[in-house]
Amino acid sequence: MTKETKVLGLPAESGRWLFVVLGLIMNVCLGAVYAYSIFLGPVRKAFTDVSAFQANFPFMVFLAFFSVLMFFGGRVMEKLGPRKLGIIGGIIVGLGWFLSSYATNIWVLTLTYGVIAGSGVGLVYGCPVAMGAKWFPDKKGLAVGLMLAGFGGSALITGKIASALIPSVGLSTTFMYFGIAFGIILIILSLPFRFPAAGWVPSGWKPAAGTVAAADFAPGEMVKSGTFCGLSLCFLIGSIAGLMAIGISKPVGNEIIKISGETAATLVGVFACFNALGRPLFGWLTDKITPRNAAVLNLIIILVVSIIMIVAKEGDTNLYVISFIGFWLSLGGWLAIAPTATATFFGMKNYARNYGVVFFAYGFGAIIGGIISGKAKDVFGTYTFAFYPTAVLTVVGLVLAIAFLKPPKKA
Repeated sequence: MTKETKVLGLPAESGRWLFVVLGLIMNVCLGAVYAYSIFLGPVRKAFTDVSAFQANFPFMVFLAFFSVLMFFGGRVMEKLGPRKLGIIGGIIVGLGWFLSSYATNIWVLTLTYGVIAGSGVGLVYGCPVAMGAKWFPDKKGLAVGLMLAGFGGSALITGKIASALIPSVGLSTTFMYFGIAFGIILIILSLPFRFPAAGWVPSGWKPAAGTVAAADFAPGEMVKSGTFCGLSLCFLIGSIAGLMAIGISKPVGNEIIKISGETAATLVGVFACFNALGRPLFGWLTDKITPRNAAVLNLIIILVVSIIMIVAKEGDTNLYVISFIGFWLSLGGWLAIAPTATATFFGMKNYARNYGVVFFAYGFGAIIGGIISGKAKDVFGTYTFAFYPTAVLTVVGLVLAIAFLKPPKKA
């Protein structure tokens, strides 16, 4: 047993769960990007002559910079630790949202919201994820999934707040209020963050076969493996489908199913609950039935709900609700499967940097998903055509998952 036996004054085995609570609350702030469909209409009204694709651009750029800074954040975290990085990232997140209140066109909003706020989220996001994996070698998937439930469920809270604030104080002031609140909360929550002492494990715990990597992989070694290719491509496909659906949840309800704007906004909050549920659920499943089987189950769900949305038409409210529950649930699932699989397949020694590399798939997924949905609307006049590519890609993902998601052998 190492000298690291206390967490915030409590025995480590019980006190470590406080980090889960702090990480969950932190992710509620970070995940406000998932409420962007609430901002989409007001953004198009505020900035005239903006196409559907252009209006979605801040969302796509946010998620792209989120993924890029995750990689650099992993390297910086090894030097600064999760506390300092969390504080720095929290300041940048708040600044990005705050400066968005001064945006005069879609390109300035893309810079402030997409580049600045997205970069800050990328720096902060890896802190609770890495801590969850290190403090919970016995329950990696569950602990990380519970923390990230806050990110997935954020749209329920921040979406409701935005829906109330935008009509009353305006789009710009809403951005300002969010920036101030997020900056303060993220800095405070980062203060207790720290990693366990090297070699610490829960008292009496011994890893079961297959739950610890046979060898620790450096990023350069990891990217040469078939397992990395399979994991990244499956994560990419899951991200394309999920992030595309999240970005257009409200307009699809309004324009295809013809439900009211208020009902669609409420349903976004419901979908967010399932996105939150998907993280601990698939984290637990990844621990229990292996990353490959969890990934296969997740991709099957995406395939089914894509087909449902292809056939859905005006008045098919139940099909719409079932389908978008599936999209939001599955994306939440991938954000638990991917970090848990990274730790399981490639070890903990270089975990922060390794997951930063894997997480690039999420950023690419945001860009591709946004292009698919925006172009479907601009070219065909309906978002229905956006669901054909997700169905095809999911079939490809199933083949990749079955073939490549298995423990790699180190050269």
